[in-house]
Amino acid sequence: MAASARDWSKSDGDGDSQETRPASHAGSWYLGSAARLSSQLDEFMSRVPNKLDGKDLPISGARVIIAPHAGYSYSGPCAAWAYKVLDLANVKRVFLLGPSHTFYLKGCALSTFGKYSTPFGDLAVDGEAVDELMKTKQFSQIPVNYDIQEHCLEMHLPYLWKRLEQTLGSDSSQFPPIVPVLIGDLSADGEEAIGALLAPYLADPKNAFVISSDFCHWGKNYRYRPQLYQGLVRDQDAQWAILKIQPALKNTVDGSEPKDAEVPIHQVIKALDELVMDSIKTGDHSDYYSILKGTNNTVCGRHPIGVVLAALEEMGGDQSGEIRGKFQFVQYQRSNLVEKQSDFSVSYVSAYAVL
Repeated sequence: MAASARDWSKSDGDGDSQETRPASHAGSWYLGSAARLSSQLDEFMSRVPNKLDGKDLPISGARVIIAPHAGYSYSGPCAAWAYKVLDLANVKRVFLLGPSHTFYLKGCALSTFGKYSTPFGDLAVDGEAVDELMKTKQFSQIPVNYDIQEHCLEMHLPYLWKRLEQTLGSDSSQFPPIVPVLIGDLSADGEEAIGALLAPYLADPKNAFVISSDFCHWGKNYRYRPQLYQGLVRDQDAQWAILKIQPALKNTVDGSEPKDAEVPIHQVIKALDELVMDSIKTGDHSDYYSILKGTNNTVCGRHPIGVVLAALEEMGGDQSGEIRGKFQFVQYQRSNLVEKQSDFSVSYVSAYAVL
């Protein structure tokens, strides 16, 4: 299917030039039939409790989530937790932030499409918001072919449609538009700069943010295979280099320091992911960035997460010690429990923040 995109040189700032990005992963990464897909999403969400920590779902004010973007047979059940928590009642715009898998991106980029297609229908792109961001000169354009090939934003659209339908009814003309953003390679200062730019949008109670990320990618294909070796966690794919930041590993029986053979690889993976999750929960952007540097954990959406953490810090956060503005993790899953070097695994999380 040929696709064209918005010509920025002719943009009038109101998003009138509309071309639709096809749902390129429908029928492969997720079901292409609207009816079957709807039933599958309903089934995934039915597995999530209707209350968490005594709070009814969706949780009021939970308009920022982290959710995975693998094929639904792998990460769909985990993503259901984030989407069932997500509060869209008063939302007028949804930002989608994800990493680039199809081309190397230095900095950040915005889609040039006017709509994104799903098996349920089309979601409009907020052309006005895109134009505002482009005027900052901090964003480039996502090349059309790479936009179509990229999966990390598309994988959230069926879930988003489902939750909008549950919240607002079946008239999709009333659905808020989306702002698709790819967050590429950034330094800590770069994340803070983009976070400061997005902070006013994040502070606006009419905006929701969906952060697209899987967590640890473990395996030869990912060139990351840390395991406990000679009493320390080392990465086989980095010539058995010792990780600068070591996860806490204890003997499950008596709490003593374990021997190598007593710690399966999947336990190491979980401990590494927990280091990252714990750093995110603190709300401290520099701590989060340091943990990723010290463990080299292959969190593919590390920069989108970092940008939002920096934006939350820019907003000031909750100084009362309460959880407002801090991420809470509600689900952690893995595609496989790794036991040997030839295995592979991808980790998935669901988290939310109340603003």
